[in-house]
Amino acid sequence: MDSQDFAVGIEDVKAAAGRLQGQLASTRLVESEALNAKYKARILFKPECLQRTGSFKFRGAYNRISQFNEAERERGIIAYSSGNHAQGVASSAKLFGINAVIIMPSDAPQTKIANTRSYGAEVVLYDRYNQNRDDVATPFIEDRGMILVPPYDDPSIMAGQGTIGLELVAEAKERGFEIDDLFVPTGGGGLISGISVAVKAGSPRTRIWGAEPEHFDDLRRSLIAGERVTNEAGHRSICDAILTPQPGELTFPINKHNLAGAIAVSDSAVRGAMRDAANHLKLIVEPGGCAAFAALASGEVDIEGRTVVVVLSGGNVDLDIYGGMIAAA
Repeated sequence: MDSQDFAVGIEDVKAAAGRLQGQLASTRLVESEALNAKYKARILFKPECLQRTGSFKFRGAYNRISQFNEAERERGIIAYSSGNHAQGVASSAKLFGINAVIIMPSDAPQTKIANTRSYGAEVVLYDRYNQNRDDVATPFIEDRGMILVPPYDDPSIMAGQGTIGLELVAEAKERGFEIDDLFVPTGGGGLISGISVAVKAGSPRTRIWGAEPEHFDDLRRSLIAGERVTNEAGHRSICDAILTPQPGELTFPINKHNLAGAIAVSDSAVRGAMRDAANHLKLIVEPGGCAAFAALASGEVDIEGRTVVVVLSGGNVDLDIYGGMIAAA
């Protein structure tokens, strides 16, 4: 497949950046001398945990919803999410005065459920291990006519997330360095596919690596197989934000073309990365949001002497649970 046949191109990402202008919090790169010394590399972190709604998800949700016409706005929005997409959609819907229903796992962090409700969305809970979220959403789509805003497999969502890549390339140019390696957390692949489109357009030599929880490494295995594969049921992880069954239909071709590979990380490694982010960067990062840092720390990619960027994709975590994870690390 030629890159021009992909669902999202660089012009789509640039258009998304135009729609998002004035709506985003600044998440300029930060670094730590101690971490640079520890890994013998220059490591810069993109703190999307400081983004509006506490994660990168606002970017894609706003880009998609901003393109609704009046008739679509009157129909309302339905979305499903473990929490970060939920908050991005709920917040964006509120900005445009659109009713939103969000289907969330009953075991999602309470802070994510509470924050989603705080934006005025109706939250419907389901059992992620025994129910299919598509089945839960069907009545809202078929009976109430609401419009589904998917979490990742949508061109406008992917393009919105890709604005992070534009910012990375622009800041690297501004500060006079080149990005050798880029680590990005991945679930369905919306974030990393959008970012990869922008980064490969502006920095073709950059190696891009996905990061996933153990037993949810569908992207890693799909890249090896050359086709989409599904995760086996019955496993759990603390990385609630990036637990998806398989790569997206639209995201995978882009990732297959642009990525150098993907790395599976343990919950223990993620806790260690969260602790280092708190200790050295003074940032609260949720488990899924720290998967890319854990992947870098795994040593699977040789980064010595290189300039590396790590995306910290979100910071929405219950503080009591967060404290326990940091202590366990």
